Amino acid sequence: MADTLADLAAQLRIDSIRCTTAAGSGHPSSSMSAADILAVLFQKYLRFDFQQPRAPNNDRFVLSKGHACPVLYSAFKAAGAIDDKELMSLRKFGSRLEGHPNPHVLPLVDVATGSLGQGLAIGVGMALTARLDRLPFRTYVLMGDSETAEGSVWEAFDKASHYKLDNLCAIIDMNRLGQSTQTELGWNGEAYAARVRAFGWHAITLDGHDLDAIDRALAEAQSKQGQPTCLICKTEKGHGSSLIANQDGWHGKPLPEDKARDAIQELGGERHMRIDVKKPDALRPSGQDTAAPLKLPTYEVGQKEATRKAYGDALLALGNARPDVVALDAEVSNSTYSDEFRKAHPERYFEMYIAEQNMVSSAVGMAVLGKRAFVSTFAAFLSRAYDQIRMASISNATLHLCGSHAGVSIGEDGPSQMALEDLSMMRAVGGSTVLYPSDANQTAKLLAQVVECQGITYLRSTREKTPVLYPASEEFPIGGCKVLRRSDQDVATVVAAGITLHEALKAWAMLKEEGVAVRVIDLYSVKPVDAKTLREAARETHGRLIVVEDHWAEGGLADAVLEAFTGERQRLPSVVRLAVTKQPGSGKPAELLNAAGIDAEHIVESVTSFVEDVTRDTDGQGKPQEEAWGHPHA
Repeated sequence: MADTLADLAAQLRIDSIRCTTAAGSGHPSSSMSAADILAVLFQKYLRFDFQQPRAPNNDRFVLSKGHACPVLYSAFKAAGAIDDKELMSLRKFGSRLEGHPNPHVLPLVDVATGSLGQGLAIGVGMALTARLDRLPFRTYVLMGDSETAEGSVWEAFDKASHYKLDNLCAIIDMNRLGQSTQTELGWNGEAYAARVRAFGWHAITLDGHDLDAIDRALAEAQSKQGQPTCLICKTEKGHGSSLIANQDGWHGKPLPEDKARDAIQELGGERHMRIDVKKPDALRPSGQDTAAPLKLPTYEVGQKEATRKAYGDALLALGNARPDVVALDAEVSNSTYSDEFRKAHPERYFEMYIAEQNMVSSAVGMAVLGKRAFVSTFAAFLSRAYDQIRMASISNATLHLCGSHAGVSIGEDGPSQMALEDLSMMRAVGGSTVLYPSDANQTAKLLAQVVECQGITYLRSTREKTPVLYPASEEFPIGGCKVLRRSDQDVATVVAAGITLHEALKAWAMLKEEGVAVRVIDLYSVKPVDAKTLREAARETHGRLIVVEDHWAEGGLADAVLEAFTGERQRLPSVVRLAVTKQPGSGKPAELLNAAGIDAEHIVESVTSFVEDVTRDTDGQGKPQEEAWGHPHA
């Protein structure tokens, strides 16, 4: 067996060299340092059915140091999951073997990696899923030593020990050399071990090129109970090639063809051995709650309720109906109201404390294994985990985010707590869905649709109690909007969502008393946006739109509205943005809305100025002149 493992490790190194040299790019040296680890893991410990990569009892392997994917792809070749021709397509256009693992094209991997410091937190989510589903599969995470400088790594170390995840094994490939310099700790394995132990883990230091030592360490990790285990493996970058082993300047550089031939010869020559990765027992999740009909909460029109409370009520309803729903929160569940779910389904609720990056990545780990993961915290603090959200999209994960306490309307807490960028950042995530409900019934109906959505969804909730506008029977299709006020005499359209919709309705009533009619649109679906209704409103109200949002002027509702007119072969509407343009402070919600210029009074002022424009743009008899908005360009 030792000779077989040595031959396999050499093959993984050789194939890492071959495919990166053929690609003219990649990371052979980072792959070569981990070859012995993967050889032992794949040959002796991993239980994985390559014909069914989503089998529920498969062990999970996360290559957190995603740039070392050549060695992973080489292991896939050795296992017969891909052939040599595909291996040699590494990094080529159209290849499944991208420069970093990507499940969009390669279902043999669960998550996208490459943004360092996220793999261990994903592993935490996977290990929690195994426990929740009462399955014996194990999760292995191979990390680079450089990425341990990321704080998110230590968030994950902390949460793994808190939950006593003895089915999780982290492996640090301590090869000493980073991209531009030596890593912070170099080969000081005891320093890594001390830190890991301080976070409650069982730590083992070893020679990462000693096959027997790796074997013993993995066996010890497998038998450890009540604690996760971390293997700190001292390795050489580029191990096996005297040209590049432990040498600076080779990070991310393939060997030229002549040097590659020499290195392959030094490693004993090209070979194509196959290994038989053992399959797991064909087990399925057990001990789950029974599915039941969905019974959404309902609210009476006119009563006051916060949409954050409706989120909690609806999340509980989803949890009652669907055993695949899980909830994670960052120690604010009594404000986001996810605590309603926690009280009813404590085994499916996961407290992640004030560690938003770990929370999002752990939710990704659960989501890619089939859970419908709902993640909630104050919207402002999701910005801390934006890279994790971005990578979740690349991972093809379905993740449902809720950000509460958004905008200046939260009041006295001040600007550090006010999410004023969240709509912009969530709209920018590839394939995302962004929703901003204005009342409780709308929130519940949207959440019932969100649970069926694929990709990243974001629901923005409001702190303040607001009047219920819609009956519980109303439907709110994602991608739609609601026209709440309209007439044939409308001189402008006011577009709002959430808290500002209520201000828009107040403004409508004030203007009506003055004999001025305006249209009011509830843009609850920010992405996708209802382009048809917005275009119709622009045509019918002289191309005059006033967009009111409790958000910075950049990237929010107004930009979503303008994008609805992309490609239109007619004049663009005239859009007035009422948005937050100055740094807010503390104060009462009404004071802050007024100071930002996004309350009913300021909406009335904007409409009044439009009325004056209407007068100038007509022929004196109230009829639009020939140049009126809506006519195509000549």
